[in-house]
Amino acid sequence: MSTFTLSNPNRTIHAGVILLGHMEVLDVAPIDLLHNMGKRFMEMLPVSEDIKAKAYDIETHWVTEKGAPARLSANMTLQATDSFDSCPRLDIVLIGAWLPSYTPNEAELAFIRKSHEDCSAFLTICGGFTAAQMTGLLDGKMATAPRFMIPMLKEQHPRTTWVDKRVVRDGKIWTSGALLNGLDLMREFVKETWPEIASVVVPLGGWPVRGLEYHGTDGMPVPMEF
Repeated sequence: MSTFTLSNPNRTIHAGVILLGHMEVLDVAPIDLLHNMGKRFMEMLPVSEDIKAKAYDIETHWVTEKGAPARLSANMTLQATDSFDSCPRLDIVLIGAWLPSYTPNEAELAFIRKSHEDCSAFLTICGGFTAAQMTGLLDGKMATAPRFMIPMLKEQHPRTTWVDKRVVRDGKIWTSGALLNGLDLMREFVKETWPEIASVVVPLGGWPVRGLEYHGTDGMPVPMEF
């Protein structure tokens, strides 16, 4: 049997969003680009048959501890598709930010560790990096976070090398800056994983294409201001 890789899978790819606490809608929304790479969606696009033939079977899972509905920002409720017990092994994991008043429980932290161990790509958006940091997954790694947090993180968590960029990858862990930097992360992820399909789907979807450095329209670094 051939070895499974995301770029050359021999079965359905399972992508999962782990929902903790009260998450931001914009942090988890970038998962939709993976849906756009799948066969069912690709059949509806005005693309060549050759590109359609290269699409993949991708199944998305929305996971909470007990399979109960999750609360998101903007007064949204999302029905989970899986509990920790029913969820299949995830190939791609995505975690966004939750409200600061929430603290993940031991079952959630254990599932995060297991999901990281099993997966091929572990994506965190905005404050979702906290899930990886709390479980020790960022120790000895390069990572990024919302810009305003980076000076504090450098002092409080020196075992991680914190980088001031929109997106940082270290091995299978991808981290992003705040909110809409999740779009940058997902764009970079699909470009690296499925470059041929991404070269068609990203422009069709109007996904933003910009550098990973915080540069303005004049090419100069953008200072962090409040």
